[in-house]
Amino acid sequence: MTTLVLIPGLAGDEAMWRDQLAGLADLRPEVSDVHMRHASLPEMAAALLARHPGPLALCGASMGGMVAMEAARQAPGRVVGLALLGTSARPEDEEMRGVREKAIELFAQGRVKEVIEPNAGLAFHPDHARDPELVGRYLEFVLRAGAGQLIRQNRAVIGRPDARRHLPSLRCPVLVICGDDDQLTPPELSREIAQLAPSAELMLLPRCGHMLTMEQPHAVNHALRRWYARLERPTDRPGS
Repeated sequence: MTTLVLIPGLAGDEAMWRDQLAGLADLRPEVSDVHMRHASLPEMAAALLARHPGPLALCGASMGGMVAMEAARQAPGRVVGLALLGTSARPEDEEMRGVREKAIELFAQGRVKEVIEPNAGLAFHPDHARDPELVGRYLEFVLRAGAGQLIRQNRAVIGRPDARRHLPSLRCPVLVICGDDDQLTPPELSREIAQLAPSAELMLLPRCGHMLTMEQPHAVNHALRRWYARLERPTDRPGS
């Protein structure tokens, strides 16, 4: 039986998948925590594959999408579907590396709130950035992760591999979703993934930023159901 695994973004946990865990409960999704337990994306992907045997449908958001793509590279015969939400296949560029390194310095000084709280709005569409309940939920789980995790996970993202090299070899159904106002992973990055992966479907969600699982949960759930229905049965897949 195919296992649906939800992989959170940087500093995320099952709280960012609250609406998917409820809305897709009949699919029995499991939330991964490998990003909390390992230091690099390849290690996270390998741990995910070891923890969840058999065929996998991987749904990753942001950094979670990077982990999902790496797992598909490591075990293409086991990953029967990829859903990539607000993510990038590119390696880190020098500008973003500098931004992350400065944030890491502040995290190491214990100045987590000073970095995270003023920038929380960037994760949302402007309409949703004015919703205190929504932003509060986001801040709660990011701050709960703590300085150590924020440092470790940002370093993992800095050192991520270039996933563009193996995307053309994917043979599983790929769903790529991005908010049309995503400031952290702009739509051009999702378009690039969809162009490289042979069996990809691209969806841009209106009035949505980076936190699409929270901002547009019903649209995300509907898209994930359609994607999951496309997945081939494991017995039909060569070498599965």
